[in-house]
Amino acid sequence: MKINNHPPIYQQVISSPVGNLKLQASEYGLTHLQVLQDSVANDTLTNAQQQTGGVADAFVTESSAIEPSVVERERAKAYVTQAVTELGQYFKGERQTFDVKLAAKGTEFQQQVWHALTELNFGEICSYAAIADKIVRPKAVRAVGAANGANPIAIIVPCHRVIGKNGSLTGYAYGLEMKQYLLNLEGVNTEK
Repeated sequence: MKINNHPPIYQQVISSPVGNLKLQASEYGLTHLQVLQDSVANDTLTNAQQQTGGVADAFVTESSAIEPSVVERERAKAYVTQAVTELGQYFKGERQTFDVKLAAKGTEFQQQVWHALTELNFGEICSYAAIADKIVRPKAVRAVGAANGANPIAIIVPCHRVIGKNGSLTGYAYGLEMKQYLLNLEGVNTEK
């Protein structure tokens, strides 16, 4: 992942075993993957379907942004389409790694943490301290936790694989139940 200052220009909302997912991309790669709360998901789906004639996807622009070209829009759409395909395979147990190009916006430190997370293998768990060691910042355990919590690309940047040093489940932006589901999907059982 490289430092990205480019806003998303394409988004799509899909349903998944863990709820509705909102994916966004710029012309440089996937920028966001969020799990929507039920009421937000229903509003988002309804609005997208009304705006696009029944399809829950759309090109988006910020009011201050320069209008993206057709090529940039299509490139962004291709990243979302690829991510949707890969997520479908992941949830069916047919994929263990993701190949979609990522373009999350974050500080250099956050980028280091998120990159370290993407290097975790399917079903591999670790602690915040292990990530801090991996990025050669052993005293930055709390900062690693904050960067993990700020991860804008859930599942694909697998922050759900980070657990407590004692093996217990720790916080997860989308709840411990979803974290446990994803870990179980990957063959990890942390239930005691």
